[in-house]
Amino acid sequence: MAVERLTVPGEPWLSRRIREAAARDALGHAVVLSGQGDLEAAARFTAAAMQCQGADRPCGECPACRKVLKGVHPDVTVVQDPEHKNIAVDILRDTVADAYNLPNEGNRKVFVFPDCGALDPKAQNVLLKVVEDGPSHAAFLFCAVNSAVLLPTIRSRTVEWKLSPPQEEAEESDERAEELARLLCAGHAAELAAFCAGLENSKVSREALQGLLSGARDLLAEGLAVSCGMDGAPLARELARSMGRGRMAAAADVLGRLIRQCNYNVGVGHLAGALAVELSGVFPPSQHGKGR
Repeated sequence: MAVERLTVPGEPWLSRRIREAAARDALGHAVVLSGQGDLEAAARFTAAAMQCQGADRPCGECPACRKVLKGVHPDVTVVQDPEHKNIAVDILRDTVADAYNLPNEGNRKVFVFPDCGALDPKAQNVLLKVVEDGPSHAAFLFCAVNSAVLLPTIRSRTVEWKLSPPQEEAEESDERAEELARLLCAGHAAELAAFCAGLENSKVSREALQGLLSGARDLLAEGLAVSCGMDGAPLARELARSMGRGRMAAAADVLGRLIRQCNYNVGVGHLAGALAVELSGVFPPSQHGKGR
C-alpha cells in the first residue's frame, strides 16, 4: 500500500513550497511561520524537512522524520517557559549557548519558538546576534499569527512562510486575480497601473497579494495550455486570444518572480509598484498610457 505523502494539514501550497526549498537546500537558517492555521504542525514539518535523511524532504518515514514528528529528536528543541507569560531571558541565553554546540545526530540544531507573542523585545534582542551571525548548523523557526510581534531586526534576517489565509480572504484574492487577468486581456498599461495602485491603497496583506498573484499566474498557465490546443475556461481562452503565447509567458514570469518575493520581508507597496512596472513592459509602447 502506498504511503500518504506528508503535508502540513490543510496547507498543500505551503507544504509544496517548503518541500521545494528543502530540495534546493534553500530553507535558510531562520524562518517565520505566520498566519492563522496550525503553526506548530507547520514548524514540525519544516523541522522534519531540515533533518530528513530521505530523498523527498520531509519523507515522514526515515528515522529522523519520525523522531521530529514524535517530538523526540535530540536536535530539535521547542523553546518554551511554562512558568511565565514571557520566556525568561535566562532560558534564551541557554538556547543561544546550545546553538553553538554541534548537532547530536541530525543535520542541524533546530530551535522552535511556538509562540512569538511570548518573546518580548528584550528577549528578542538576546537572540538577535545568533540569528544574525550564528553557526551554520543552527536554525530557528519562529511561529507567530502576526509576524509584526517580532522586531524588524529579527524579521529582516528571516524568510517568512505564510499559512493559507481565511476562506473570505482567499475568495477575494481569486476575484482580484480574475480582474488582473481581464486587465491583461485588455492590454492597457494605464489601467494595470491603476489596479496596482489600488492594491497598495487598500492595504492588502502580503499573503493576500501572494494569493492574487498565484491565481493570476494559474490563469496565464491555463491560457498557455489553450494556446497549445488544449481546452480551457472562457477567461483562459480570452487570454490566449488577446495576449498570445509570448506575452502570456512573459507576464507569468513577472508574476512568478513577485510571488517568490512575497516570501520575504518586502513591503506590499514595493511589490505593487514592481507589478505595475514589470507588467507594463509586457505590452508594446503603443499601449502604454492607454485606457478604455
